Parts: sequence; structure tokens; C-alpha cells
Amino acid sequence: TARTCNMILVVLDAGKPLTHKKIIEMELFGFGIRMNQTPPDVKLVKKESGGIGYQESTVQTKGMNIDVARLVLKEYKISCAEVILREDISVDQFIDVIEGNRSYIPVLYVFNKIDSLTIEELDILDQMPNYVAISSQHGWNIEELMENVWERCNMLRIYTKPKGQAPDYDAPVILHSAKNPSIEEFCNRLHRNIIKDFSHALVWGKSAKHQPQRCGKEHLLEDEDIVQLCKKSGS
Repeated sequence: TARTCNMILVVLDAGKPLTHKKIIEMELFGFGIRMNQTPPDVKLVKKESGGIGYQESTVQTKGMNIDVARLVLKEYKISCAEVILREDISVDQFIDVIEGNRSYIPVLYVFNKIDSLTIEELDILDQMPNYVAISSQHGWNIEELMENVWERCNMLRIYTKPKGQAPDYDAPVILHSAKNPSIEEFCNRLHRNIIKDFSHALVWGKSAKHQPQRCGKEHLLEDEDIVQLCKKSGS
């Protein structure tokens, strides 16, 4: 579903009014999806007693203050809680924190049929953030679209190499991670039981200091690394 996916592609006709874009955005917002946003850096801890504790680690310029916080919390029947605002947020963002069921998902707008636009119209389109212009009919900009999807989904390709054989470049293991995944995460992606018999791994690629490098399960992998897993003796 849209709330659990890694990314949303909103495909629009470049020749149609941008009101279609606004309608889709409103629908996604109504489903609790916050497009191209990160969760507000706010700590909210409910308590049994003690009233409302309120702290600001940064100046609030978007409408939040202790009176607003108390009023919003009262609407949600929360009379005792500790609130710490670590960034400048709006009242709507504070409500999102209280609700606790929002999904923060990257959204990429894909404008199709750019072959029907003038240079001037393309210049206007180019001022928009988070967009890629393509022509599916002519195959224009498809590579750029794929690169954007790959980058925004934080996907990495890890190639496996069976002992004594060439790496399998046709079927990479795809990992989704905002930070570099470890060899242990790579093993668990293949099968949960692999790590039990794991001894070490031989790694070729950008993460290796030399080719190959003998690594433990904590070693952090990079895109397009090649990994050969070695079992414990007797396994």
C-alpha cells in the first residue's frame, strides 16, 4: 500500500494543468502520508501525573508555544506529558506527532509527454523540486528516472560470489538502507540461518581496503560490492 511503500511515483501529463498534482497531494495527505518530509524531531512522553512539561531546544517561529501545546494536548485528552521540541515545527506537525500514525515517504513527480512542451514550458517545469521530466513514447530521460528512484529508495546492489566461481552480476541482492548495511544484514537478507554458520566474508569493491578483504559480520558494505561468504569449518 502507499503507506508502507519505500517511495511514491506520481505520474502526471506534462501538458495538463497542475491542479491534478494538487488533488493527488491532498488525497495522500488525507491518508496520513507526509510527502518528502522527515518525522519532526519532537519528544512526547505521556505521564501518569505532573501536568504538562514543555521545553524548546530551538526558537519556534511557526506557531508553537506552551499555550498552543497545552490546548492541542487537551483536545486529545492528554493532561500529563513531557514535550520537548528539538526543531522549529508547525502546529500541524505537532498534531502528527500526537497521532503517531503518519508515514513519511519520498515522492517523485514524473512529468510524461515532455515532447509536447516548448522550451519555455520546460524551463518553468525545471523550477519544480522533486521531479523528473520524461517521454515514455520516445524513451527520453528514463535513465535519469531510474537513477532518482534508486537514490531516493536508498537501494544498494550487492553481488554474490560462490567459491571458485565468477560473481553473479545478473541477480544482485538489493538492500534498502539509509545507511550502509553490514554483512550481517546482507546474510539475513539471503536467509536468517546463514549467520549461524558464518565465519568470515571476502569482499571486493569500494568498501574493501584491498581486493579482496577478509571481513567480519560488522563490516559495512557499499553499492556494487562483491561478497563471498565463508562458513565455519565443519558447518
